[in-house]
Amino acid sequence: MARDDRKKPFKPFRRDRRPSGGSSRPRERPDALPSGVAILYGWHSVQAALENPKRRIRALLATENAAKRLTEENVTLKVAPQIVRSDEIARRLGPDAVHNGLLAEADPLDAPDLSELPAEGIVLVLDQITDPHNVGAIMRSAAAFAVKAIVTTARHSPEATGVLAKSASGALELVPLVTVQNLARALTELNDQGFMTVGLDSQGSEDLGAMTLRQPLALVLGAEGKGLRQLTRETCSAVARLDMPGEIKSLNVSNAAVLALYIGASRLGLMG
Repeated sequence: MARDDRKKPFKPFRRDRRPSGGSSRPRERPDALPSGVAILYGWHSVQAALENPKRRIRALLATENAAKRLTEENVTLKVAPQIVRSDEIARRLGPDAVHNGLLAEADPLDAPDLSELPAEGIVLVLDQITDPHNVGAIMRSAAAFAVKAIVTTARHSPEATGVLAKSASGALELVPLVTVQNLARALTELNDQGFMTVGLDSQGSEDLGAMTLRQPLALVLGAEGKGLRQLTRETCSAVARLDMPGEIKSLNVSNAAVLALYIGASRLGLMG
């Protein structure tokens, strides 16, 4: 809703360019990680995965200090941790990843079908939001507001692993992620199931805070810069804006999500 959101999704490894200055020695790059495996790192992400009975952990890498903390905090260990040095984990992830001495390789979580979503509360729908930091932050807010599920597309969205999981800070284990092939068809299905589908756009005809909302409610968020796609807008039962008193009238999509969730939860009586 403000700056361009078209960043590349998390990749398990990358080829680093040679450093400047004419040196022919390439920088060390992360080791290749298995395909089809969710990579979770950082304290909150790994702890939540270990405590989630629905999450199968394949391998757990931990520094001595991190393993000691897991024991001290009585975190259930589904597999015996491999004790490694911090730089060994960094090699798997890249030099910028803040891993807190923990990395887990896990199976992806099972996702519910659209038809299985409860006919109550709030669902978030993401229209091609590609930045894993933003999606992770949205998931964290969704967990705070007890969102029933997040619906996203199979293409043009980041995988539920790596940076997204770290940014979600454990929320990946709490909010079901529903992946669909065609968002317009998914919105039509939600409409048929009785959802009130409200797209959020700065040019929306109504103020979300003044609308009469009902459950089940689906709030639809578009990518920063592009916003909602035309077909997405046309399929929503309403398109609303977030009115604010300041000079800036648009927000980062993750900030817009939390504001919309607060308004929606408040007006639906879900805050108590």
